[in-house]
Amino acid sequence: MFRLAALGSIAAVALAACGPAQEIVETMPHQTYDAKAFFETTAVSMASPTPLAFSADGTNLLVATDKSGVFNAAALPVAGGEMKPLTTSATDATFAISYFPSDDRILVSADKGGNELSHIYVREADGTLKDLTPGDKHIAQFIGWAGDGKTFWITTNEREPQFMDVYAYSAADFSRKLVFENSGFFPSSISPDGKWLALDKQTTAADSDVYVADLSKPAKQTPVLVTPNDADIAYLSYEFTPDSKQLVYGTDEHGEFTQAWTHDLATGEKKELVKADWDVQYVTYSSSGRYRVSAINEDASTKLTILDQTAGKPLTLTGVPAGDIGQVRFNRDETKIAFTVASDTSPSDVFVADLATGAATRLTTNLNPAIDETMLVDGQVVRYKSFDGLDIPAILFMPKGASAENPVPAVIDVHGGPGGQSRKGYAAMYQHLVNHGYAVLRVNNRGSSGYGKTFFHMDDKKHGEVDLDDVVYGKKYLQTLDWVQDDKIAILGGSYGGYMVAAALAFRPEEFTAGIDIFGVTNWTRTLNEIPPWWGAQKDALYDEMGDPATDAERHQRISPLFHADKVTKPLLVIQGANDPRVLQVESDELVAAVKKNNVPVEYIIFPDEGHGFLRKENRITASNAYLTFLNQYLKGVTPPEGAYASPAAPAPAAPATPPAP
Repeated sequence: MFRLAALGSIAAVALAACGPAQEIVETMPHQTYDAKAFFETTAVSMASPTPLAFSADGTNLLVATDKSGVFNAAALPVAGGEMKPLTTSATDATFAISYFPSDDRILVSADKGGNELSHIYVREADGTLKDLTPGDKHIAQFIGWAGDGKTFWITTNEREPQFMDVYAYSAADFSRKLVFENSGFFPSSISPDGKWLALDKQTTAADSDVYVADLSKPAKQTPVLVTPNDADIAYLSYEFTPDSKQLVYGTDEHGEFTQAWTHDLATGEKKELVKADWDVQYVTYSSSGRYRVSAINEDASTKLTILDQTAGKPLTLTGVPAGDIGQVRFNRDETKIAFTVASDTSPSDVFVADLATGAATRLTTNLNPAIDETMLVDGQVVRYKSFDGLDIPAILFMPKGASAENPVPAVIDVHGGPGGQSRKGYAAMYQHLVNHGYAVLRVNNRGSSGYGKTFFHMDDKKHGEVDLDDVVYGKKYLQTLDWVQDDKIAILGGSYGGYMVAAALAFRPEEFTAGIDIFGVTNWTRTLNEIPPWWGAQKDALYDEMGDPATDAERHQRISPLFHADKVTKPLLVIQGANDPRVLQVESDELVAAVKKNNVPVEYIIFPDEGHGFLRKENRITASNAYLTFLNQYLKGVTPPEGAYASPAAPAPAAPATPPAP
């Protein structure tokens, strides 16, 4: 929901596109690649936005990478060279959090098979992992480090499933102390001096507030409201300023879009900090406070500014390719920054730059070298009219070679959420489809974030109705393009987007040629009743948007595809993770069984080692191959190979760290 904006006087970091290569593309024959080639790109993300993303000696960056096929922590040399693995899980994704202040120990997080019950681990100097948050039924999240490096904070819901308490951990011996006993808030950040805790509290989908607690007081206390108001206004805390004197927060109080403001902790004075005609995504600082980083969600792209507050001007980076800059990390003496750059045709790559000159050096090239990037396609931001004349933003991918003389089949993609947003950037599954001759329209239907609060709330308690109409009108828009086959258009989506797929086939059965439902909701009453307890007050906000199953059961049944599956007449592919805690496997099981009764072609793939979203590279390849096979079968008439839709076998359990006692 929240996006960053820059002050009018601050120019965004400019990235120049490369022109001549585009001219060469037209003379080269088109090359197609299989799913494995697209997913052999390497995903890399950096550790938390603190100086502790850099090692104590400044020679390495802490990253998470799926180079092995499963996400693991690794050290990326700042001078260039191969990443060194720091964790080696073959089963569960492990994500990097931070280095320790004075040595090369690291903090990482991992869950089990995608069950979202993440724990925080320390990797000791000898490579062993120690679980700092042991237990079978709770979740743990890292908040941050104290400015002196002696303490870090973790939240867990081990005391009460619905409340995330805050614990202070000693960096020396990992002893811990409960510093805030929660009673319905979402801990967000802690000031560098360790005194102030920022807390968010959501009342409805449109109304949320920011509180602070004084951690020098007893753990059980009543936080102080810092955003008093009598209206439906959304507030969200970002982080504290480096001097611990102000809290930076986001608010849509002053217009359609979220602005960044500051709250003075001593006086209560509030001031505008960053604004634009788009949402402010985030504001963060270097440790000294000299540099302030802000980012704006400008029409599904990130526009980032690094402001040198001492010099009073933005930093200019050179040697950076076209794309969105993100994940800015400062080293400990603030002489260098690391950051990522991503585009539609290239996954995120890591760069480092000298802060004195702005000159950047590339550390990774994560696109599979077997793929010629000129064979890939940039998405174009478009808008089309919906049933009531509302402009609907979308991202359109036109395959190479498509023309009025050679029209191509198409796929409508619906994002998750319900309040998510389809954004620019590399996505292997979409490039795979486009590379094989499918137009893709990624719709940001009403209810999507990033286009103002009015647009965001237009689908409240109208899900599966007005937003579905927006998607149908996306199909009608595609049918106006002479390079699209107007009778060969499928629909695809994951999570809430998967629900929209099932809803489209059940409630608009003649609109789409086929549908691909990726862990989509089919029974809203059950899904809303099964929300994990740690969502706390966020659950109430979702009920405000979607309706409370205790009082809106009739409407939920009316918009739930499961109860209308007898109307589905078009082929359906369903993909599901067995460990999904958000959309339970039974949701997909029952839809598949119900649609099969119609003598409609239904294919079903279950990943036994995944949750809500697929983290293992081999599973993402299997799923992407299935999408293409299914579309080829029902939009192009290509007979699928034997076993094309087989579910993978469950992986063998990992060997224990130490032999069990006899």
